[in-house]
Amino acid sequence: MRRRCVFLVGLCAVLALTGLASAASAWRPVRPVTVIVPWPAGGSTDMTARVLASQMERYLGQRIVIVNTPGAQGSIGMKDVWEAPRDGYTWGANASTDMVSYPVLGRLAQTHRDWKYFYVLWAPNLIAVRADSPYRTVEDLISAMRARPGQVSVASAGVGSSGHLAAETFRLLANVTYRHVGYAGGAPAVVAAAAGETDAVMQLSMEAADLLRAKRLRALAVMSKRSLEIEGYAAVPALGRLFPRMPEVGSYFGIVVPRDMPAEVLTAIQAAFVPAAEQPAIRRFARDRGVQNVALYGAAADQATEEQAVRVACTLRDAKLAVKDPAEVGIRCP
Repeated sequence: MRRRCVFLVGLCAVLALTGLASAASAWRPVRPVTVIVPWPAGGSTDMTARVLASQMERYLGQRIVIVNTPGAQGSIGMKDVWEAPRDGYTWGANASTDMVSYPVLGRLAQTHRDWKYFYVLWAPNLIAVRADSPYRTVEDLISAMRARPGQVSVASAGVGSSGHLAAETFRLLANVTYRHVGYAGGAPAVVAAAAGETDAVMQLSMEAADLLRAKRLRALAVMSKRSLEIEGYAAVPALGRLFPRMPEVGSYFGIVVPRDMPAEVLTAIQAAFVPAAEQPAIRRFARDRGVQNVALYGAAADQATEEQAVRVACTLRDAKLAVKDPAEVGIRCP
């Protein structure tokens, strides 16, 4: 009996120590977390970061502060994220398209495989023109580009951005040319198109939604095989009806952190992200902005990014925009 009691006391001590070790290894922030958005306020990344942060705070148990650090198509802000201490207090927010494009464009040494992703939204690219544009359909826009090669202007968030890649994809599909006009972000690009500074814009649905409802922009097509519903606006026809073999053109959006962040920090981020991504506020935002609510993390997010990598990097190569061949960063083009 005595030996059994000693054994039980010892077992309890081991279990207690294990519990203490487990508690000690769990990470919880004791001060606000900073999320660096490498784009101006009002764009897709900024809107996504703000709505997601507002829902994650309750599960993280701490405030999340959004800091906009635009420049060089988002690479300056992501460099700041990479160089920050790995203490869990500095995260990034960005789009999958941008994370893939940076090394191919020579803007960052890190590749898309050096990061961990927590994607909450998928946003398709739209082809839109100002409300009083003479281009009533996407066929009208194609005809104009063919009649005036290199003269029809298209706004985007800059070289290598999602909007620019969409325009390049459109150019290759339709066998047309256009004049690219880059802006400091997606929001300035759609505003410029609505103001008539450019003939068209091919940015993301969530950036264009308010201007579509306000009848300052007209959507000609969504760059997908499926039509798009935006709350308070007519259904947007699919570009896939003209180009049945086209890829789905868009980006995943969410939180991005260095892959070598401590495991306990990654676990804490995931624990806050998973329930936050399913909140009604996120679903309402998705319906309002014409985007899809997703909750991708871990291996699923890595796989989604790899699939995006082939489309993005190979489009940059085919458009002669790539500084590095995709093969140099481990991406094999078909």
